[in-house]
Amino acid sequence: MSATTAIPAVSLAPGVAALAEKPEADRPHTPNQEDLAFGCPRFFLPEAKQVYVVVSSRARGVSVGVNLNPDQSCNFDCCYCEVGRRLTQAAGLAPVPVNTQTLAAELTEALTQLHNGSLLQSPAIAGLPAEMRRLAHVAISGDGEPTLCPNFSEAVESVVHLRAAGIVPFFKLVLITNSTALDLAEVRNGLRLFIRSDEIWAKLDAGTQAFMDRINQPEVPLTRVLANILQLARVRPVVIQSMFVETEGAMPDRVELTEYAKRLNELKAGGAQISLVQIYSATRPHHSRRCRHLSLRVLSEIAAFVRQMTGLRVEVF
Repeated sequence: MSATTAIPAVSLAPGVAALAEKPEADRPHTPNQEDLAFGCPRFFLPEAKQVYVVVSSRARGVSVGVNLNPDQSCNFDCCYCEVGRRLTQAAGLAPVPVNTQTLAAELTEALTQLHNGSLLQSPAIAGLPAEMRRLAHVAISGDGEPTLCPNFSEAVESVVHLRAAGIVPFFKLVLITNSTALDLAEVRNGLRLFIRSDEIWAKLDAGTQAFMDRINQPEVPLTRVLANILQLARVRPVVIQSMFVETEGAMPDRVELTEYAKRLNELKAGGAQISLVQIYSATRPHHSRRCRHLSLRVLSEIAAFVRQMTGLRVEVF
């Protein structure tokens, strides 16, 4: 990692600074749904176990998800996660391989129903604007960290073969990852099957180890996450996805946001190609009472701050 890039003094957006300085009693309660980033729960087709559908603001349409962690394996325990990991982590079980034949069959069925329009009649999709009812991508994701799946490359290969077979129209692939295992041979082999139009969405929620410990409760240090993002982003563009929330009554403060922006600038200085930074908050139910949503107004102020500090393209979702 290169030396810290010098960043000009920038005042934190007034709304963020004001909220960060308010006592807990004066902070707003969890905002109403209309004040949140667009969010929609995922749903599975009947009998499906590994493939689900969700309307995604970040995808700008329908995302078909491939769940590589039905066992909920993850090396993070994020405060905003909708999956409660205490029991699965306490059991200490190793990640389980997925059945790639089942995965391919379920994905074929979901994409076929989207293509023929039958899935678009579901209550979660039918009333949406036309631009949000299109297939945006197939997301390799899960109830945990997908790159921990023992047969990750085989799973990716099954999806790529389905795309190449032409049974359904061409679709883009997106890997949604916390970046902790991008250096593993199994994962690198899978990513070699990605074409240029496919995307990697790499999580980065913090600029310091202390803040990462507070938000993500990781088993892997921030330095490894940053090194993995840098190594990959030198080869192909990546999207940085960053979740900002209020935790235990505390907003992201000036110091942490500045450190976060410094990490982005260090990645840039090291040769990382960052095509977009996604700033968003927790719009789905989460298991931790420590975590609260941020409003679109606050997220927009954070995004403006990060954009000014880094010069990167930043969007709010």
